[in-house]
Amino acid sequence: MGKSLSLQLRYWSASELGRQRADELRRVLGVACFSVGSEQALAALDIPQAYIHVPPLIPGPALCEAWVTDPPLRQGVHGKLRYCCSESILFGVLTTVENASTTRPGDLSPGFACVVERMYSDIFDALDVLGFPHLWRVWNHVPDINRESDGLERYRQFNIGRQDAFKAHGRSTVGVSVPAASTVGLASNAPLVVHFIAACQPATAIENPRQISAYHYPELYGPRSPTFSRATLAEVGGHPVLFVSGTASIVGHQTQHAGNVVAQARETLRNIESILDQVRRHGEAYARPSDLLYKVYVRYPQDRSAVAAELRRSVGDQVQAVYLQADICRRNLLVEIEATALYADMVSTC
Repeated sequence: MGKSLSLQLRYWSASELGRQRADELRRVLGVACFSVGSEQALAALDIPQAYIHVPPLIPGPALCEAWVTDPPLRQGVHGKLRYCCSESILFGVLTTVENASTTRPGDLSPGFACVVERMYSDIFDALDVLGFPHLWRVWNHVPDINRESDGLERYRQFNIGRQDAFKAHGRSTVGVSVPAASTVGLASNAPLVVHFIAACQPATAIENPRQISAYHYPELYGPRSPTFSRATLAEVGGHPVLFVSGTASIVGHQTQHAGNVVAQARETLRNIESILDQVRRHGEAYARPSDLLYKVYVRYPQDRSAVAAELRRSVGDQVQAVYLQADICRRNLLVEIEATALYADMVSTC
């Protein structure tokens, strides 16, 4: 097939990752490990690792999502951020355990919003110093995402802290430079985990005409709008890379089909197809649903089979998908789907 793509996505079990040859491990930018139990298997690996307590919904060993690129790679720590980078791409992880020390007397925003603002400020400080100023894709994992504290739902607090950090660091909260992102919920005893891909060069934000841009949501959804684009289109090694944000059954700004997981999955996939149509308008004529690797978050584990059937019906029996259990950012949403496409060398999945 020729020279390897400069960015690849691999799914391994934690034990498989731990047994990879040294030359393969030298190509790993970082990993996101789902479910409890992977930490011990990967303790000896000197790569950034995000441990996320969102259990896979297909029985099996602990699942790891590995981002792979061409060496040489450089690893390091900047403040609380662990990172690994090539000359053009950086993978970073920041984990915070909430306790009394993570809030400060005199904070004007709710306590959790302040925790998030400081996490994102740490990220932006590091990216500016390291020379990777452009966020392409962010994954946020929020404990108790739907619980109310300090008089406000924690997801809404998250949006306050995230947007405050963007503004404090002179970053746009609207338009073509806003990164793709997903924000899903974890159990109350889990840490807050943010991991991301950043780069030297900007990506192009893609919006969905079926939906109001999230950064223009009305105050009905909280005092700050979410700061993410519906997708980002980037280029690595001369080839397009597409990151589709966490997408749900929302048209305009309103949830559709409350209580019906199959209809929500179908509406979500319509939104993804609409995003792909916008990508094709940018000249990527091969942006098809079957090109994507899907990551599916399901609120209730018993709904996985129904969502999987809808995904196969929409995309085809050869659809590549990973299913995880997680809470969604709105209480009336039952499923969220994100996706990635690396067109020069299709992903290797479990």
